[in-house]
Amino acid sequence: MYLFRKTLSEEKKQARVKNRRVHMANERTFLAWVRTSIGIMAFGFVIERFLVSYDFNNTGIQNLANGDSFITILGITLVLLGAGAGLLATYRFLKTEKEIMEDTYHPSVIADILIAILLGSIGILLAVYLVNTA
Repeated sequence: MYLFRKTLSEEKKQARVKNRRVHMANERTFLAWVRTSIGIMAFGFVIERFLVSYDFNNTGIQNLANGDSFITILGITLVLLGAGAGLLATYRFLKTEKEIMEDTYHPSVIADILIAILLGSIGILLAVYLVNTA
């Protein structure tokens, strides 16, 4: 009985060492998603704030673009989409970690489709913005 437990724990230890590279690859993928998420949020913030400048002749803020509310909505939407990408990345990371530990990993196409939809929607929002300001 004792030998069986020892062998079982050794097998688990060997499995952890064997899967170390897989776990590290999963972590790198997660960090890439987090960087993308931060980039999208920062881009939304910059779009909203960059298009607002100080008018030094008058004491106040003047919006450089025509649609003040559209720019605000665009910036907030990008920040929310970035936050959504971060949440999706966290979900995907945890799900993949669990599957790696259980040795039941199967690639998920749904998460890839969701990130493609996210990036596509950002492109559409930016295209609408460029059309409105032209």
